[in-house]
Amino acid sequence: MSNQCKCNCGGKSNAFTQLDEILSKYQNTKGALIPVLQEAQSAYGYLAREVVDYIAEKMNIPVSQIYGVVTFYSQFHLNPRGKNIIRVCQGTACHVRGAKAILKAVEDNLKIAAGETTSDLNFTLETVACLGACGLAPVMMVNDDTHGRLTPEGITEILDKYR
Repeated sequence: MSNQCKCNCGGKSNAFTQLDEILSKYQNTKGALIPVLQEAQSAYGYLAREVVDYIAEKMNIPVSQIYGVVTFYSQFHLNPRGKNIIRVCQGTACHVRGAKAILKAVEDNLKIAAGETTSDLNFTLETVACLGACGLAPVMMVNDDTHGRLTPEGITEILDKYR
């Protein structure tokens, strides 16, 4: 297996140096797959195929088992994600107050659909069932910033702050 990968590893000669350090922390620890995956994703930004293959090889776990875990938990990502994560609430209060129009305005502005990432890796757009800010409906979050009482017309101004 090559020690080069396509993930965000900074072009090091050994792309798995960080991964080796993570794996060494959990050596001989039963049930360590999820923490290894979490730390690997944190280090590389997502779980590239090469990273999953390397983890499988080093932990002696079938690749299919790792993909079973990665695809079961929504916290894991197999594709690069944007620097800014946008979550548009689609819960009942937001839905009643125009969440569909907000989502469409964000999609139109970024030229991507929900679940996608912009080609410059600046934004990833997600929908969520509830952000817990119903009194501010319709609501979206950009990273840890909550934006409420949204209108489609105000979306560009908000997104421009993150460009």
